[in-house]
Amino acid sequence: MDKPAHVFDRMQEWAGLSAFVVREQPRAALGVVSGRRRQGKSFLLEALARESGGLYFGATEATEAESLRLFSDALVRHTKAVPEHPFRDWNDAISYVFRQYRDRPTAVVIDEFPFLARASPALPSIVQRELGPGGSGQGSLARLLLCGSTMSVMGSLLSGQAPLRGRAGLEMIVQPFSYREAAQFWGITDPRLALLVHMVVGGTPAYREEFVAGDAPDGLADFDAWVLRTVLNRQSPLFREARYLLAEESAIRDPAIYHSVLAAIATGNTVNGAIANYTGRKPDQIVHPLNVLEDCALIAKEPDLFRSGRARYRITEPLVTFYEAIMRRHWAELERGRNHTVWEATRPTFDKQVAGPHFEAICREFAASAEADVYGDVPAEVGSGVVSDPAGRSQIEIDVVVLAAQESNAPRRILSLGEAKWGEVMGHGHVRKLERARDLLTAKGYDTTATVFACYSSAGFTVELRAEERGDLVLVGLDQLYSGGERAGDSAG
Repeated sequence: MDKPAHVFDRMQEWAGLSAFVVREQPRAALGVVSGRRRQGKSFLLEALARESGGLYFGATEATEAESLRLFSDALVRHTKAVPEHPFRDWNDAISYVFRQYRDRPTAVVIDEFPFLARASPALPSIVQRELGPGGSGQGSLARLLLCGSTMSVMGSLLSGQAPLRGRAGLEMIVQPFSYREAAQFWGITDPRLALLVHMVVGGTPAYREEFVAGDAPDGLADFDAWVLRTVLNRQSPLFREARYLLAEESAIRDPAIYHSVLAAIATGNTVNGAIANYTGRKPDQIVHPLNVLEDCALIAKEPDLFRSGRARYRITEPLVTFYEAIMRRHWAELERGRNHTVWEATRPTFDKQVAGPHFEAICREFAASAEADVYGDVPAEVGSGVVSDPAGRSQIEIDVVVLAAQESNAPRRILSLGEAKWGEVMGHGHVRKLERARDLLTAKGYDTTATVFACYSSAGFTVELRAEERGDLVLVGLDQLYSGGERAGDSAG
């Protein structure tokens, strides 16, 4: 099926969904589609159902009896056939669906599936039974797609001992747009402005179309005014969105501790001990909140690539970081309409606690998708790491570490060591720091014979560094972030 023109990007997702629907398989098939709210899952699946002549049913919070009536009504409208008897329960409904679609492969989309599963806990087991031997799914050409935004629920459907484990022929997580895709979606061609906007709203499609009605900043000079009229505007839907993201997750029972954990991470306390100190809890008392936030895809645990067992936490939703770092502590003032005062006072905080860490994460994203000619080989693992310097009694933090694939009976090859600076012109001092880290890692047994030093900066590089003629240095400025990186001497930075 051709992707409709009104669906922006999502080429891989559309290809996967299309292939799932039209596959030749003489029995019903199950697909699970998940992703955080506002990513366009429903928009995508509605388009799929429309293009394929399938059924789309969006569940609501309701009792089992009402949900069954609504589902039956949707089936009647689509099939033009009335069930002989009203559905008594989901046993009747699922078997009826599979029996109805036997002529051609047909998409049957059940959106917001967690609403149904909450009211009818046996529903996943019923689907599993009907898909199995002797079930009504045998001989059916229905392509059942279960979709939902409650990540903790959707993630458990196919895990462990869950009834549907091993039954799905498709498992898809609809992610936010990448920073490059987001720039195109917002229609922003200035890389600095595109990155600033991404630091606030990330790559969530709904924030542009539904929440700010297409209001994009008109150039760099308009960015501050755009922040004031959108995310810091108490009359804008974007104003309370970060709070709602937590409230919508059923696994979060006590929002206070979760907000405190997120605030800790947003203000630079990214390891377990520091988060515990910030929240006033013991380290073992925050393990559960961290696990829940990770299951909800609101934070990610990123291992230190040079220290086994060490990890840092990062908030995955930029709007949540912006809320925790900028808005939460000034909430009373913002609700009184004093957004100009708050933004003026917190602009330095934005640069330090929002822009800086976000820029580092974007640089790692750039490195992970880089072609082999940027670092000399295809990156296998990208992250950050800390290198101990005993002689200097210090620790060297490496913002962007690029590793090659592990080869048997050979030391791990470090493709690149990188430093990322938001708002700081980079020079030879930054390279010397990376060289020192390289020497220490060589002594630890890493293969650094072809390690490339990478400087990532939004403010540019010194004239001396730009003129450096060496094959082991990559300069990545904002233009390169949005177009690709090159070796020093070939790049203007």
